[in-house]
Amino acid sequence: MLAGWRGVARTAVSGLGWVSGCSPKQWVSTSWSPVGAAFNAQHQPQHHRWELGKKTGLFGVPELSCPEGFQEAQEKSLQETERLVKKACATPPGPEIVMIFDQLSDSLCRVADLADFVKIAHPNLAFREAAEDACRNIGTMVEKLNTDVDLCQSLRKLLADKEVMASLDPDTRRVAELFMFDFEISGIHLDEEKRRKAVNLNVKILDLCNEFLMGSHLPNRIDKHILPPHIHHNFAVEGNYVQISGLSADNPDDLVREVAYKVFLFPNAQQLQCLEELLTNRNLLAQLVGYDTFAHRALQGTMAKTPEKVMQFLVKLSDKLFKRTLDDFEMMNGMKMKLNPMKSELMPWDHPYYSGVLRAERYNIEPSLYCPFFSLGACMEGLNILFNKLLGVSLYVEQPEKGEVWCEDVRKLAVVHEKEGLLGYIYCDFFQRPDKPHQDCHFTIRGGRLKENGEYQLPVVVLMLSLPHSSRGSPTLLTPGMMENLFHEMGHAMHSMLGRTRYQHVTGTRCSTDFAEVPSILMEYFANDYRVVNQFARHYETGQPLPKHMVSRLCESKKVCAAADMQLQVFYAVLDQIYHGKHPLGKSTTDILKETQEKFYGLPYIPNTAWQLRFSHLVGYGAKYYSYLMSRAVASMVWRQCFVQDPFNRAMGERYRREMLAHGGGKEPMLMVQGMLQKCPSVEDFVDALVSDLDQDFETFFMDSE
Repeated sequence: MLAGWRGVARTAVSGLGWVSGCSPKQWVSTSWSPVGAAFNAQHQPQHHRWELGKKTGLFGVPELSCPEGFQEAQEKSLQETERLVKKACATPPGPEIVMIFDQLSDSLCRVADLADFVKIAHPNLAFREAAEDACRNIGTMVEKLNTDVDLCQSLRKLLADKEVMASLDPDTRRVAELFMFDFEISGIHLDEEKRRKAVNLNVKILDLCNEFLMGSHLPNRIDKHILPPHIHHNFAVEGNYVQISGLSADNPDDLVREVAYKVFLFPNAQQLQCLEELLTNRNLLAQLVGYDTFAHRALQGTMAKTPEKVMQFLVKLSDKLFKRTLDDFEMMNGMKMKLNPMKSELMPWDHPYYSGVLRAERYNIEPSLYCPFFSLGACMEGLNILFNKLLGVSLYVEQPEKGEVWCEDVRKLAVVHEKEGLLGYIYCDFFQRPDKPHQDCHFTIRGGRLKENGEYQLPVVVLMLSLPHSSRGSPTLLTPGMMENLFHEMGHAMHSMLGRTRYQHVTGTRCSTDFAEVPSILMEYFANDYRVVNQFARHYETGQPLPKHMVSRLCESKKVCAAADMQLQVFYAVLDQIYHGKHPLGKSTTDILKETQEKFYGLPYIPNTAWQLRFSHLVGYGAKYYSYLMSRAVASMVWRQCFVQDPFNRAMGERYRREMLAHGGGKEPMLMVQGMLQKCPSVEDFVDALVSDLDQDFETFFMDSE
């Protein structure tokens, strides 16, 4: 396993011919090609090349040339883990303890992280099942290690030795404390019986999370004779039943949206019980290990720090949004009255549709007008230009070896710094295929770290999108939304590439949830600035640049009904906090939903609906859904203060890397924000940043020339 990973790094570096101090031209690999042309090229099957080349496994890991290789990879990982646990227990207090713990973490993560991606994205079922099995086995080992008293004791001795702790550098000290935190939230400080109970609760919570996640996506069905025949064609009809698998939010027929909302959100007793058990067990675990609520446990180490601070932020934001939201609802109501005077009261199923109608009416932002200017190659070249000017980083396409990628249309990018050389790899899994999840995601495959021999282990990540394939007559063309999502996900990738920490436990995006979205959301501001867009948006046939007024219209259209959109996010975030707050809840989750919706949203609760049963973010973002809003506030402040005057400002780009990207999770998130903004923002600053982004004609976005 380790040899395989080292092989990836060695092969890459040897292809560079790089010598420190040489100019970039001297160490650009001959196997690399310009990024724009490579992504716009018509994809050609590579069988002929692969048949001649040497064979490797997924991501260059030799064992993973077949599904059975996962068994070998995990066995190697578990053997390495056993060796490192013995070593940690025999090592006296000192910095070496932290290094051993990080090696231990790396040994497990190199299999678990890779398997986490493969189990959902590989087109071959046997690979997916083998990866799923590996995840389960590694997860069991992690639970076992988190309750290993002897292992914990070796770390506790270090933390108790004040003289040794004082001699450690801040990064090492923080990583030691983070490892101890992992032990404590697993109940290591409890007696044996309570520890066993904590382990059982963790297992039960994991099972409930999986059950809830699956249930949140299941369709609901209704007897087709109950529905008017003229709307049947909008849904899947199976025998005597109509199956409804979503909210049909963009459907122009008010009745279709109403039916979809009421049927899809109709409460399912089993899912309701699953949610209540999940919340109860999370609370039991939190209290067992010494926290008042699950939210208090989940928010340790975040920017917000406590649930009280989160609620303060959300309530203040809601108060500031109140009048703007009412104005937005009034506009939507007016539009509904105009289009459907017989039934004009604004309902929850109307918000997404009528806000879209208003945007389209006020600004002509038909996506087909924009797509020809946003070919995938042009957008990738735009990212390359931006990263080069801002951070001295270039992207190059490199040919993968046979067996290295899981699908022929996956592109491999080498990320290269003008002075530091190769930083890592990004695998771009951008195109639609059968059974591939329709979600835009960033996956860490291997974290960066300083190895024992002094070499740096290069980070490896995957960006997964769901873009259409190129056609015979044109390259892949992106809508403005797809282009913005590409920039967003690439923000995560660059965080992984530039967060070059000594320890992989805190590398790149391994940081607090409410900070992790800052680099990706900041990239959305760049994607909406004409000066940036003008660098790359060209019509794929004529070469004509995208007119400035079209970018202006697009940017301003996003502010139409944006207060109501943000208010909806506040409602979701508050609901998440209440569910993970003080228990027993005292009311059903549906009664809490009804009360919270009336107080923090404004559109009426619909009887016999239970939206919370579709709130899948409760699994991965339990007590942390507010993170999107807080990260957006920070990104907004960074954009205004550092980049609005010049989005290509190299000095600010270097400060951004130094203060925010370089540390991964190795520094308190608020200290990173403070370093970038050169002040510590208050809750009011967060709120003001979000609200001022809603103002029309805000200076960030360049409007039509006179």
